[in-house]
Amino acid sequence: MKPTVKPANPNFSSGPCSKRPGYRVEQLDIATLGRSHRSAIGKQALARACDDTATLLGLPPGYRVGVVPASDTGAVEMAMWSLLGERPVDVLSWESFGAGWATDIVKQLKLDNVRSMTADYGQLPDLNSTNSDHDIVFTWNGTTSGVCVPNADWIRDDRQGLTICDATSAVFAMELPWHKLDVVTYSWQKVLGGEGAHGMLILSPRAVARLESYTPSWPLPKIFRMTKGGKLIEGIFRGETINTPSMLCVADYLDALDWVASIGGVAAAIERSQANLAAIESFVESRDWIHFLAADPALRSNTSVCLTLDLDEAAVKQLVKLLDAEAVAYDIGAYRDAPAGLRIWCGATVETADIEALLPWIEWAYQQLAG
Repeated sequence: MKPTVKPANPNFSSGPCSKRPGYRVEQLDIATLGRSHRSAIGKQALARACDDTATLLGLPPGYRVGVVPASDTGAVEMAMWSLLGERPVDVLSWESFGAGWATDIVKQLKLDNVRSMTADYGQLPDLNSTNSDHDIVFTWNGTTSGVCVPNADWIRDDRQGLTICDATSAVFAMELPWHKLDVVTYSWQKVLGGEGAHGMLILSPRAVARLESYTPSWPLPKIFRMTKGGKLIEGIFRGETINTPSMLCVADYLDALDWVASIGGVAAAIERSQANLAAIESFVESRDWIHFLAADPALRSNTSVCLTLDLDEAAVKQLVKLLDAEAVAYDIGAYRDAPAGLRIWCGATVETADIEALLPWIEWAYQQLAG
């Protein structure tokens, strides 16, 4: 029968992701609006975005946090164009975004000594085949495949190369071994449900040392430049952004950070994401017509949960439209390059009760289409 209870919040998009519970735009501190981002109040807000991020994430001493242009994509590109070229590169990809970084490294930067290690959607390449003397570029969580790296045991503590990690849908939702990661990038609109267009760049002391000792052979656009006269531009990591940020977006990000702190910090945010995944796992385990794209439970993402159905592609699209029309789930179709299916965002800003309310609707919609 058709369910009667709908999710209180039907926003399950994988980016921009759902706002935090209780969010109201009227509650934002908008004192910075209409002011220069270089004013005292503007710099204070941006510096707080960097400092509060470092505190909440528990970053090791010497790690720097900066706000950079162009979302997570901008942060990854900034790191690759500024840092790669000194050593051979191993680039790992098992979904569309990792494949995009591989394309940029091979076809745009045109580096010679590159090993591209790939796997199909739902799987991981052999992480142990990476070379610790090489720079390693990888995503921690495949947003379009629902597959995440299970741990960092394959990254050596005595590595000579840098690890450059796109962690946009993992930061604040998964335990990250910071001492194993030299560059970490993410964007506000993922786990924290913030606004788009701004990226976060986290650098280890090893990454800073590379920036100060190595100059790429290619020209760098202004928005990629992190050094001047062979020294790191420290201001970038104190809130002095390269270009003009949206102070409204900054206020929104600070609100999200305050919310994480209020619920108990990153550990509590991770617990919320894991509870959401657990609800879907329980549902899938008792039904034979719906499956995880990541068959191995150890590799399953607790943010971007990707599912396949025993329906053809056209029917899956009809199911997604049906749930949208019933106002129970918006934007849950699989990514365009991924196998046909569902992609349900389960990050910390999503309530488990809403996941639990959604699942009977998926079953009802499936039954309508499966006949």
